[in-house]
Amino acid sequence: MINVLILDDDPMVASFNKQYVEEIKGFQLAGLAKSFDEAKQLLEENDIQLLLLDIYMPGKNGLELLQYIRKETAYNVDVILVTAADDVDSIQTALRYGAVDYIIKPFEFERFNKALTTYREKHSLLKAQQSLKQEELDASILHQHEKKNMTLPKGLTPNTLQVIAAAIVDKENEPFTTDEIAETVQISRVSVRKYIKYLKEIGALAERMTYGAIGRPFYVYVNRNLTKSSFQDLV
Repeated sequence: MINVLILDDDPMVASFNKQYVEEIKGFQLAGLAKSFDEAKQLLEENDIQLLLLDIYMPGKNGLELLQYIRKETAYNVDVILVTAADDVDSIQTALRYGAVDYIIKPFEFERFNKALTTYREKHSLLKAQQSLKQEELDASILHQHEKKNMTLPKGLTPNTLQVIAAAIVDKENEPFTTDEIAETVQISRVSVRKYIKYLKEIGALAERMTYGAIGRPFYVYVNRNLTKSSFQDLV
């Protein structure tokens, strides 16, 4: 689980953000802070991986806390800004100090969910791997997708790809077979096999051979960098 600290001096906004965090799989709230000093203390006392940070507050503001965190090597925490500050100076300062995302209030839950889901996927990938290939880094961390990868081969449809991608993502990092996905999505094995082949060819899945109880070999697949939103531009 990813431990989250929320810093917002507005109790109502903090409560909404708390509810949002608790609705997203893989996150748990580690604390609520209303000021620079409270947040600093909670960071010192808890193992926090992600800080949701507002800029505007009495006393030292959120950007000052971000600058402080980056100067203190003891804090191994990522930061997402959740703030009404929409001026370019604030945005540039936050990004220069390593904010991984910037959400401007007011916002929809969909945008909040996308920010945390993207962060969770990056966090999981970096935690699970000791090294990354360039294509994995580009696709999963830097989000540099080649346009050719977003053109489907003849016979494949965007909607079906979305359904199959969602089923694979739900497997998280567990190996799976074509038959398992076919059963989940209620699509023929032959059709699913075509989509699995395509996803393997573009590097979204890894394939390996294994052996069953009676010694017959079969292929299993593991998600490398596939997300439910990977192919949203095709739909």
